[in-house]
Amino acid sequence: MKDDKELQRDVLDELQWEPSVDAAEIGVTARDGVVTFTGCVPTYAEKVAAERVAKRIHGVKAVANDIEVRPIGTGERTDTEIAQAAVNALRWTSTVPGERVKVAVSKGWITLDGDVDWCYQKEAAEKAVHSQIGVRGVINQITIKPRASASDVKSRIEAAFRRSAELDAMKVQVETHDGKVTLRGDVRSWAERQEAERTAWSAPGVVQVEDLITVSP
Repeated sequence: MKDDKELQRDVLDELQWEPSVDAAEIGVTARDGVVTFTGCVPTYAEKVAAERVAKRIHGVKAVANDIEVRPIGTGERTDTEIAQAAVNALRWTSTVPGERVKVAVSKGWITLDGDVDWCYQKEAAEKAVHSQIGVRGVINQITIKPRASASDVKSRIEAAFRRSAELDAMKVQVETHDGKVTLRGDVRSWAERQEAERTAWSAPGVVQVEDLITVSP
């Protein structure tokens, strides 16, 4: 098992390796598998990317992302300009039913509301707006309409787990009720835990995933 210094070094090295992140102003600490980011970046997309980098490192159990977004130069935009850019981005994203997603902006923070049929549509909406210039954060309140029975959802998720090369299906248990999926078990890495959650969200009719899987490197 890695000690705190080894984990910190691995995360720093991976940040330097990641081309979408300028790690010069990012601070990293690690304690008992929990990685904390501090510092600042010019875009919200970089903040999200830094967190994604940390979660793929073996030994990371959780990430506290305290990075501040500070747009520089022409990165400053009014809320009206950010809202218009977000609406346009949603309109150009074919996987998002734009007429069902509403946008509100306050002090650079975008809030998404509305409803969609699939989790990937909810994720696509957030991805479409979070890279816009001037955005400081995204609150995704889009809901997903349930579309399938609990038994059907459970069987589809378990079958998907068995097909996954990145996941030990024997170590994850699935419970379903009214569109809510609860995952339990123990896996080897944060990446494996994320793969289980991503797979669960991909099933039709899933409106909520409670991930209670533990990571034991």
